[in-house]
Amino acid sequence: MSIEAALRAREETLAPALTEVLARAAGRVPGFAARLAGAGLTPDEVCRPGGLSRLPLLSKDDLIEDQRADPPHGGLLAPDAVVARWFQSPGPLYEPQLEGADWRWGQALADLGVGPDDVVLNCFGYHLSPAGAMLEQGARSVGAAVVAGGIGNQDLQARAIADLGVTAYTGLPSYLKALLEAFDAAGLDADRWRLTRALVTAEPLPDSLRALLTERVPQVRMAYGTGETGLLAWEPADEEPGAGLVLADGVDVQVCAIGTGEPVTDATEGEVVVTLLRSDYPLVRFGTGDLSGWTLGPDGSLRLRGVLGRVGQAVKVKGMFLHPRQVSSVMDDVAGVAGYRFVIDRVDHKDELSCLVVPDGSVAGATLAEEVAERVRGGLRFRVAVQVVESLDEGDGAMVDRRDWS
Repeated sequence: MSIEAALRAREETLAPALTEVLARAAGRVPGFAARLAGAGLTPDEVCRPGGLSRLPLLSKDDLIEDQRADPPHGGLLAPDAVVARWFQSPGPLYEPQLEGADWRWGQALADLGVGPDDVVLNCFGYHLSPAGAMLEQGARSVGAAVVAGGIGNQDLQARAIADLGVTAYTGLPSYLKALLEAFDAAGLDADRWRLTRALVTAEPLPDSLRALLTERVPQVRMAYGTGETGLLAWEPADEEPGAGLVLADGVDVQVCAIGTGEPVTDATEGEVVVTLLRSDYPLVRFGTGDLSGWTLGPDGSLRLRGVLGRVGQAVKVKGMFLHPRQVSSVMDDVAGVAGYRFVIDRVDHKDELSCLVVPDGSVAGATLAEEVAERVRGGLRFRVAVQVVESLDEGDGAMVDRRDWS
């Protein structure tokens, strides 16, 4: 089967649910109806075969602007929708968790063999970010108990792994490495390490790091999702890594040409574009900003090749996106700063973020470094090492990514 044929088969499978969602959303969500009208489309036209792709993409920047114009949801919530939680991503972009919504992470955990007999240590943040709640919901959906680890307190988390019989992990791959090191450094009995499965996401998993992790955690699998859309795809547990990511059920995923938004039907790289099958929150043709491409698995199934990069200037650092525009909004009015540059590096499989600052002479260097570190921590939610320098090389811009993922 070709990629084009596999895409056609998936579209046919999703078509009934997608048609129902689009038709209902057009009648109950004013913001979506306005979006259709702005594109010159009727609900009937967008529901026809191929009609969805006539709708221009909705980017993250578009959604942020819509939310600012019509707070807090940009007109995309149905009047009778019940919001259980609100989350905030950099931008700020507000993400609603609706009552009864499924972020689908349980699909990947079930495939990994996680179930009612497991205790899952969830090391994604629960503060503002949706990742912690998303992965907890996934673990609970398969019956597993959850240790709400979040980020930080690695010594306590290592102790919990031993004391609670933790068998599975969700979080960044680099954080799992740090927990392994913390467990060993604490002198805990190796027989009390029962963690055998890990679902990791939000940063790359190079072969070197995977090999290190699987010495202690036999099953380490990568998954892919976003804060706005939930799980989109994951590495199947019954195959060797590298055969692509299987697509989650219950969500429409496209790879689209950058600049035109036209769906790609071959292996060409493009932007991952997502449509949620929910009429109460019609996030339709949402451009994630992630680059990927189609491939076929050993069984001929349609798969994503993984996250191959980002559209535009945003980069992911420690599992969170960082954009030059966010940097400038925090840094441009800091007293005493004549110039600055953020540098992203990768040391021992961990992201490191530093900020080079050129002083204008009005503020003492040590005070300036403390002020910048505090502003970045409050405005960007990153801890950053600040170095005061005399000058910066020209032409590198406000952000430099020096990471090598080989």
